[in-house]
Amino acid sequence: MSGGVPHRSSRVQALMRGPRPESVPALVGRACALVGLLDVAAGIFPRFRQSRMHTIAEVLPGSFGPFAAALSLSAGVLLLLLAHGLKRGKRRAWRAAVALLPAGAAAQFVYRHSIAGALISLALLVPLIVHRDQFRALPDPRSRWRALANLVLMGAGSLVLGLIIVSVHPRRIIGDPSLADRITHVLYGLVGFEGPVDYQGSTSWTVAFSLGALGWITAVTTIYLAFRPEHPAARLTEEDETRLRALLARHGGRDSLGHFALRRDKAVVFSPSGKAAVTYRVVSGVMLASGDPIGDVEAWPGAIERFMDEAKAHSWTPAVMGCSETGGEVWTRETGLDALELGDEAVVDVADFSLAGRAMRNVRQMVKRIERAGYETRVRRVRDLGEAELERIRLAAEDWRGTDTERGFSMALGRVGDPADGDCLIATAHKADEVPGPYGDLKAILHFVPWGTNGASLDLMRRDRSADPGMNELLIVAALQAAPKLGVTRVSLNFAMFRSALARGEKIGAGPVLRAWRGLLVFLSRWFQIESLYKFNAKFQPRWEPRFVVYRASGDLPRIGFAAMQAEGFVNLALPLPHFLRRRTKPARACVHALAERQDVRAA
Repeated sequence: MSGGVPHRSSRVQALMRGPRPESVPALVGRACALVGLLDVAAGIFPRFRQSRMHTIAEVLPGSFGPFAAALSLSAGVLLLLLAHGLKRGKRRAWRAAVALLPAGAAAQFVYRHSIAGALISLALLVPLIVHRDQFRALPDPRSRWRALANLVLMGAGSLVLGLIIVSVHPRRIIGDPSLADRITHVLYGLVGFEGPVDYQGSTSWTVAFSLGALGWITAVTTIYLAFRPEHPAARLTEEDETRLRALLARHGGRDSLGHFALRRDKAVVFSPSGKAAVTYRVVSGVMLASGDPIGDVEAWPGAIERFMDEAKAHSWTPAVMGCSETGGEVWTRETGLDALELGDEAVVDVADFSLAGRAMRNVRQMVKRIERAGYETRVRRVRDLGEAELERIRLAAEDWRGTDTERGFSMALGRVGDPADGDCLIATAHKADEVPGPYGDLKAILHFVPWGTNGASLDLMRRDRSADPGMNELLIVAALQAAPKLGVTRVSLNFAMFRSALARGEKIGAGPVLRAWRGLLVFLSRWFQIESLYKFNAKFQPRWEPRFVVYRASGDLPRIGFAAMQAEGFVNLALPLPHFLRRRTKPARACVHALAERQDVRAA
């Protein structure tokens, strides 16, 4: 790293020194979860809530037993829901916990007549109030879909807890109700109606109040998530995109991943001077940046400091995926974070590329075989394509995707053919069939984004499943051969995760640990294409550029890895699209295909 980059600011150094401020919220969150479990147990299990004063209280008029059981259950479930927010120092979770703990204490005293249980709940208020300054984290980005997810998850949890509540009074149940009767009783009880299961004494009231409390919690939390004020999720505004494009025009040649910062599902923070920026997305509480900061390297520390301030304000876990060696050095120096080599990026220098030689024999033979089968290729800038052809390419790329969700985050733009991306390259393969498909003679697509003024970075590869194997090799070779005419001197291909471990592990003399690590990677390749992607990239004899993940602590790596898999589209926690809706998408696309073909005919 050059000496021109400023050293870590005193503000960030102070932030990273000493005990982590999350320690007290983490302890309070665990204690909150424990108290919540006690409250839930007190509201559900009759043997748990017995005490010496219980018999006396039952003969008193106006006993609040059923109501207090429901209150204890409600407070316990809500405290369990708030525990994670308290661990992260969320201000709203703190406010709710301060209100709920006295309610839980009252339920413990009134229903169980347990002074110890009430004191436990009240004791948790002390650290909450004493350390209230450490609960200032702002809310996370929001989505209306969370309300639907909450309804499904809370509904399922309420059903399970409801079955437990209905079944923990075996001596007071009248008759022998079946499982279907118990489920029906729970479903009726969640909405406030009496079900088919009968109990002796006041147990029916206790069960009814408890089930009603579960239904009330599910309804209230869902309504809150659906109608709370909208807080913008990660999205790139037009002004942000304009500023980023200006930075890329001046400094875009530094990082091959720079253009992917223009994904419109990312947010951005700029340095105080506006000469550098970091783009990111928040996934499962992880503030995930990708690639190097955009802009002047001298201004990177200012953008990084803003990024860390934002992470601290929201209590997000900061992480960077796929930064270069230079970027990793700056990130670790400015923040005190650690870096770990994640894999290698395959970069081909156009001037050195040739199909001649023994090393390229397999690629050369495959390309010649496909060309003899009647395929032809075209490599053009996006701005040079007509609107009808661009629309056909967009639809084909979506239809040939092969997954319900679009994959990619750090090395994917997420769109094809946008007018603002006129400098992007599109390589297409065509074959004149006797019976043209819905996209005419189009058989495969490769899309490249600009890498400065003289480079291109591979974005996506799509092909018709009915096309011959080798379409991707054909189009990569075509793009590399057409690159000089388009002013492109270097092309970045795919990223190969753990490439060095795979390469060293298969060599003679590799140790048992390295061989075992390679064996695990080969096993995981069945789902994540680790080995196959490395071997595909190696066909083109690239030079390998290392890429790193930057993280705060080793304990954060599993969480960061899971968040990265969500961002890249390998793990999807969203509710699945109903089957009948997915079936309707094909006819809709076919109509658009027909419209595009009619436009081509009219133009001809």
